[in-house]
Amino acid sequence: MENQLAKSTEERTFQYQDSLPSLPVPSLKESLKKYLESVKPFANEEEYRKTEEIVQKFQSGIGEKLHQKLLERAKGKRNWLEEWWLNVAYLDVRIPSQLNVNFAGPAAHFEHYWPPKEGTQLERGSIILWHSLNYWQLLRKEKVPVHKVGNTPLDMNQFRMLFSTCKVPGITRDSILNYFRTESEGRSPNHIVVLCRGRAFVFDVIHEGCLVTPPELLRQLTYIHKKCHSEPDGPGIAALTSEERTRWAKAREYLIGLDAENLALLEKIQSSLLVYSMEDDSPHVTPEDYSEIIAAILIGDPTVRWGDKSYNLISFSNGVFGCNCDHAPFDAMVMVNISYYVDEKIFQNEGRWKGSEKVRDIPLPEELIFTVDEKVLNDISQAKAQYLREASDLQIAAYAFTSFGKKLTKNKMLHPDTFIQLALQLAYYRLHGRPGCCYETAMTRYFYHGRTETMRSCTVEAVRWCQSMQDPSVSLHERQQKMLQAFAKHNKMMKDCSAGKGFDRHLLGLLLIAKEEGLPVPELFTDPLFSKSGGGGNFVLSTSLVGYLRVQGVVVPMVHNGYGFFYHIRDDRFVVACSAWKSCPETDAEKLVQLTFCAFYDMIQLMNTTHL
Repeated sequence: MENQLAKSTEERTFQYQDSLPSLPVPSLKESLKKYLESVKPFANEEEYRKTEEIVQKFQSGIGEKLHQKLLERAKGKRNWLEEWWLNVAYLDVRIPSQLNVNFAGPAAHFEHYWPPKEGTQLERGSIILWHSLNYWQLLRKEKVPVHKVGNTPLDMNQFRMLFSTCKVPGITRDSILNYFRTESEGRSPNHIVVLCRGRAFVFDVIHEGCLVTPPELLRQLTYIHKKCHSEPDGPGIAALTSEERTRWAKAREYLIGLDAENLALLEKIQSSLLVYSMEDDSPHVTPEDYSEIIAAILIGDPTVRWGDKSYNLISFSNGVFGCNCDHAPFDAMVMVNISYYVDEKIFQNEGRWKGSEKVRDIPLPEELIFTVDEKVLNDISQAKAQYLREASDLQIAAYAFTSFGKKLTKNKMLHPDTFIQLALQLAYYRLHGRPGCCYETAMTRYFYHGRTETMRSCTVEAVRWCQSMQDPSVSLHERQQKMLQAFAKHNKMMKDCSAGKGFDRHLLGLLLIAKEEGLPVPELFTDPLFSKSGGGGNFVLSTSLVGYLRVQGVVVPMVHNGYGFFYHIRDDRFVVACSAWKSCPETDAEKLVQLTFCAFYDMIQLMNTTHL
């Protein structure tokens, strides 16, 4: 990715979209075989035998019929999963999405030219905003390089969703509005929204055909900051976006019914390039400890976040930054890409603006003043209280492991991503005394509008290795052999998933076909082992590699007794961010992270044994 961003290219960002292959439907036999393997670690002999029977019956009966219908559907769609996935994973979900679905992460600038420092929020904010807007212009001109694996282009569609995109709540299903257009497609919105102390402001970032400069942005941000810090706070309409989805939809309908102008103001926010949030807090952060900053970015003040926005750029009083994004329109790699681009630009320019200090006569920001009444204010205060109550239950542990990183694992011929996944399996096994069903994100961007597949990291091989590590009678040589078997299994599964040969999305497709046809839910999906092994979104470990750059992120756990575990990999370190719910007596994010770090040492030691 570093090279892709650095070299200029004649290729256009979206030029290969039409030539990408359609998402395949895997073979039913293969999918069910892989599914049976994945449930094994969580079953005793009798449970496994029963599930085996259910699977065989499914394969020769209703499963085959559903599979044929799925193949029919796939004939007419370049991506048979796209619409379903969006609805089931995001738009139909009714729980508050700001805390439960959004992903968030800090900007890496504090590691070099921008350590935390009071009084820098506005000046640094104008620079980071300017670089982000430059990235928007590169996208508009289709100059963001196409991602490739070797010479094979990957799907770039998600990049269209980064700017001018917003989720809108519905009573039973939300929708996504995307206002972004490339230059060749026509006009695109060019305003941003700034939220500060419960108030909202808007201004254009193009003046007389040119992007406004950091000194000009600084003038706009200073105006807003001064106004908000010398006058009473606003109502904090944004807090409504943190509500349960149906409640937010009803509150929004009421707000629009109160005054038609409210709809125009909402549309300004929805279509804005991004929402820029001014927070008053000063979260602590060092290159070794990210816990406080990540918690502040993921949780933060709900009156200065538009939870449904694809891109909230967040600034803190001590000049530290981050972003909080709605997950529905895109996956984290889009955010990783722009974050890395901006961080590189700030690094190259030593954290300064080196251009003209001239400030043109640009119109001042306009405040978006909503018509509100007692009911709206009451809805806001309820939304805030509910959100902060839930947020206070979240535990975040985010640290850098600095003893070694990718360089050493590669040197030992161990894939660094698999290395962390297996360390996590061992840590969970040591902490909880049992295997942990695990979701690792695999990307399917080789295919048209491909997003993700589930890679189930808790394999029979991984569990056998974990057991051997806890059994003093097992020799070092045998432990090492078991670990290498677990590595080989994991690597092969990841390859399969990325090639469209995973099974979780396939099973989801079969279930949704049954629902669409009005058929009863097949027994495969009601079998206790289905959810015990993670099916239906019941994974106790929800994990993802954020990448190999200086960018970190986090999500909340998928289930109450689970963990969110995001990590990034560098030559000299691994950085992990783990979340858990405090109200669950059995989970502990701090302990899981420390045990994962201990597992790193144990694994390297195994590779140092003389029995290779």
